Amino acid sequence: MTEYLDLNRANWDERAPEHAASAGYNLAAFAADPGHLSDTVTFDRPLLGDIAGLRGVHLQCHIGSDTVSLARLGATMTGLDFSPASLAEARKLAERAGNPVEFIESDVYGAPEVLGTGGFDLVYTGIGALGWLPDIRRWARVVAALLRPGGRLFIREGHPVLWSLEEGRDDDVLALAYPYFEHAEPMVWDDGGTYVDTDHEFVHTTTHEWNHGLGEIVTALLEAGMTITGLVEHDTVPWEALPGKMTLLPGGEWQVTDRPRRLPHTYTLQAVRAAV
Repeated sequence: MTEYLDLNRANWDERAPEHAASAGYNLAAFAADPGHLSDTVTFDRPLLGDIAGLRGVHLQCHIGSDTVSLARLGATMTGLDFSPASLAEARKLAERAGNPVEFIESDVYGAPEVLGTGGFDLVYTGIGALGWLPDIRRWARVVAALLRPGGRLFIREGHPVLWSLEEGRDDDVLALAYPYFEHAEPMVWDDGGTYVDTDHEFVHTTTHEWNHGLGEIVTALLEAGMTITGLVEHDTVPWEALPGKMTLLPGGEWQVTDRPRRLPHTYTLQAVRAAV
């Protein structure tokens, strides 16, 4: 089952330079301001807490803006991604920002092989990552394998209800159109755009994606020997997930304009690997 990796890698390889050049990521701010953090990590800080001195790994790190931000909070960070083009941009960012970060090329499921097991205090995963993985239980086992006993997982992710919604409606209805639960067969998309402003005409437009229900994610972590220590659902998301239906708020977060309380937009999940 490697077709999804090949298709998705080509998609991210092509998008990485456009993302790095975009105003949305604002990578120039990292070089201009040694205290600058990504909007995502800024949002995470109240729940993330003090990570100074921790050894952390950011799974599916993309172009490294969140990884570098975590390093700026005092963690010794490693970023892992399967896209060499994304990692090239991430390495350039870390050098310009003046924050040493090691970046490793691998898909998530291969992380224990390339990073070793039991060596990290923190596994961090950001927005828009889990949907590229076909098997959430396998992901949870990877997380547990990477962490030392007592080590912590921190993930903020798009809510599976949000991922289930139909885009492009011209009314105020939020319609559940796509699977909420994980299925073996992927959702196959052919999308010529991306989530930043760019004039680039993309060639690699086909992707394979999966949704994972919140219960499936929690159960997978429990089965992998993790203890859930926090679960918070949020009514904002850091991109315009439903174009034309959302309002931009301060801090770069978006919210459904009409009756936002009816929809969980994102969630933050924390878990700890049980002591041996």
